[in-house]
Amino acid sequence: MVVAFWVLAVVAVVCGFGVFRLNSMAQVTFSLLASFLAVAGLVVLLGLGYLGAVIVLMMVIEMVVMAVFMIMYMMNPAGLMPMAMYHNKPGAMTISVGTFVLLAAGILLVDWPQRRGVPGPDPTFALGRSLMGEQMLTMMVLGITLFATIVATVVLSTGRGRYDRLGDDLDAATADDPLGGGVGR
Repeated sequence: MVVAFWVLAVVAVVCGFGVFRLNSMAQVTFSLLASFLAVAGLVVLLGLGYLGAVIVLMMVIEMVVMAVFMIMYMMNPAGLMPMAMYHNKPGAMTISVGTFVLLAAGILLVDWPQRRGVPGPDPTFALGRSLMGEQMLTMMVLGITLFATIVATVVLSTGRGRYDRLGDDLDAATADDPLGGGVGR
């Protein structure tokens, strides 16, 4: 467990540092994703499996969406051209390293309090209760509503379904395509 903690911690820091050292948006995106996944692993090691899973799902989806939009909209080909993530390189590096050293020193030098009592039977529920308080039901309904909105938006934004283009016989080479176009046509 200790070895896994240190491996994940080093991966998180190295990949986080890579965000500022790599020279293309695509590389930076996946370096940031690797850093977030290592942090999610650390959260799982702390006994918060649900929160770790949420971090994984949220960060993978966010980074994939970011990569897709980079490929679609960046002026350079797919975000693969060399670029820099920051402008005042010496100042940014000094602030970043200084902040890291300060936070690491705080972790190592602060006299942490001893635990009193025992943890609750369900740490995930306790975390949700402390984060959301009495608004947990509201947030759950909001999550379902947002998901339904996303699905409805995708369904309503398509002008035709999969059967509108080639009819019921999708495998027929001679199927009539009223709109034309598409891959291979």
